[in-house]
Amino acid sequence: MQRRLIDYFIISLKGLAMGAADAVPGVSGGTIAFISGIYEELISSISNINISLFKTLFSKGIYAFWKQLNGNFLLALTTGIIISFVSFMKLAKYLLENHPILIWSFFFGLIVASIYFVGKQISKWNITVIIALIIGTGIAFYITRLPVLANNESSLFLFFAGSIAICAMILPGISGSFILIILGAYKALSDAIHDIDIKKVFIFTSGALVGLLSFSHILKWLFKHYHNITLALLTGFIFGSLNKVWPWKKTLTWHTNSKGIKTPVLQESVSPFSFDGESQLAFAVILMIIGFLTIFILEKVGSKKQ
Repeated sequence: MQRRLIDYFIISLKGLAMGAADAVPGVSGGTIAFISGIYEELISSISNINISLFKTLFSKGIYAFWKQLNGNFLLALTTGIIISFVSFMKLAKYLLENHPILIWSFFFGLIVASIYFVGKQISKWNITVIIALIIGTGIAFYITRLPVLANNESSLFLFFAGSIAICAMILPGISGSFILIILGAYKALSDAIHDIDIKKVFIFTSGALVGLLSFSHILKWLFKHYHNITLALLTGFIFGSLNKVWPWKKTLTWHTNSKGIKTPVLQESVSPFSFDGESQLAFAVILMIIGFLTIFILEKVGSKKQ
């Protein structure tokens, strides 16, 4: 497809939104990609990175290679994702530590709207599609209830954490950052980015690249052969993830590190009326509405011809 410079700028903005979402443990950049209308193109472009692509490079030159890669699209999108993810991770950490109810309220509204927009793309409902929806919901809900593992900074572990988390990052509804927290790698990665630890960032990125190239082929095949079932499964993932982003939590288990800093290990969702502390209900509801409307704006932008 023929795109103008403004189109690539909009794609970069979508990348910024994806990166910001992925930086928050509980929100998936894949959801943003889906709502903004670039998900299947993203999966298809990534899965095209194979031996055939490099044969094109050597036989037909850089221009043919770049065109087959859909390089302009990937460059614009990944630039936005990387800039946003690295810069927003610090802000997300601050907001989660100091204003958790407010940030979770915004993303709760965002995800509720996402369920509708992803689900409405299912063209035909039958028992198989419904079962896929239920399975997706159950898997995502189960993941949100997993306890957090201890922090691990070994090189091999960071590589595998990257390969697993990136699969979640491109799945609507399943948060890559939350997977990193469950695995005990989120702090190690955020510290490496903060300290500009090139070695650790490179190891994590290498693992993410391997996972991304492998998993994208599976997703592309599923969309081609089982489109409605795949959409139902992804809708279920988003629906099940609501438990994670519910703003009001009760901490059941804490972990105290060597410096005496306490972090929650296991939490459960509670009613805002039984929440132990200031519920901030009015502000929370307003931010839920803003998050909900944000998805409508993204969907409207995504529905325009690129």
